Amino acid sequence: MNSLIHKGDFWSGLALAGLGAYIITKAWSWGYMSEEGPSAGFFPLWYGCIMLVLSLLLVAGTVLKHNPKTANKPFAWGELRRAMMCWLAFAACIAAMKYIGFMIAFALLTWFIVAIMFRQPQRIALSLSIGSAVAFYALFTWGLDLTLPLGKLFGE
Repeated sequence: MNSLIHKGDFWSGLALAGLGAYIITKAWSWGYMSEEGPSAGFFPLWYGCIMLVLSLLLVAGTVLKHNPKTANKPFAWGELRRAMMCWLAFAACIAAMKYIGFMIAFALLTWFIVAIMFRQPQRIALSLSIGSAVAFYALFTWGLDLTLPLGKLFGE
């Protein structure tokens, strides 16, 4: 169990479990449903529950897969660099959303992750990025009657 200290999945799972528990406790005090439909606490409560369950599965999987014989492997700097690139792309997507809107920013983020991070062919990356952006836009605007940012580029 000592060498689990060096496992990133173990610690990130614990951190995400803590964040999920925090989200659940905050969302619990908000309204869950109203006469008009879901209230302020509906999505955060479900998001926190899903985050908590998945992060605990990550911790459990790391503990179950732990092999003390391979515990002294060198740190994988390449994997850390890829994770940081993904987080940077996500942050850039959030920043760009104000200017280019949700659909374009989300499509660019999806394209980056599929084409650059996972090195998939452009036809797959483009179809996934456009399809997922349209699907999310349809779900939130038409299905949930919420407004997504259009961006300053499109006159918002």
